[in-house]
Amino acid sequence: MQLTHQENQFERKTFPITLVCDHIYFQQNIGSLFRISEAFGVENIIFLGKDIPLTPRKINKTSRSTHLHVPHTIIEGSTELVDFLLQNNFEIIALEIASNSKPLKEIVVPDNKKIALLLGSEIDGISDELLKISNQIVHINMFGKNSSMNVVQAASIALYEITTL
Repeated sequence: MQLTHQENQFERKTFPITLVCDHIYFQQNIGSLFRISEAFGVENIIFLGKDIPLTPRKINKTSRSTHLHVPHTIIEGSTELVDFLLQNNFEIIALEIASNSKPLKEIVVPDNKKIALLLGSEIDGISDELLKISNQIVHINMFGKNSSMNVVQAASIALYEITTL
């Protein structure tokens, strides 16, 4: 028998993870990132960019109202974001296929340190400026011809890996 939302036995937990969304603008993705962040106990979401479409009416369909429960902020400029991440001593982990990336399963999550998980835009990925300050760059091994996946699917896989270590 399928359990209702009220009947499930999952432990409620928040992890010291901040999702950093580098110029992610598609409203379906934004809504779904809220939903997956709430499901995995993400502490905070930072949206980098100008005019991020956080209109509740438009993202609610995919967020299922989780945008009301996951704290989030918008930072317009990369320099301001870099300063924030470095000053607050985050372990900065970029989810990107790069010449120096390693498989996600090799990720190292330091004890007692907040994690900033960087996700790239739907078109351009993570900016070089953010890749340069990353402590780790990880990718998801894929076995088909396509070398990328939807940002929400990738975030889901990475959050599962990080929260089950």
